[in-house]
Amino acid sequence: MAKTYTTPSSGHNKTNQFEPKQETVDFLLNFSKALSVMHYKSMKFEAFIN
Repeated sequence: MAKTYTTPSSGHNKTNQFEPKQETVDFLLNFSKALSVMHYKSMKFEAFIN
């Protein structure tokens, strides 16, 4: 079996590598607030409340 040798790159050791913009966070929060999921028997309905 072949052995794979890799060297870690300098970018992988950062603890906060991915930080979203505030506008992205706001968009996702507003989207989740506007989404309404209703269950009826074995069906699921999704609606956007604006």
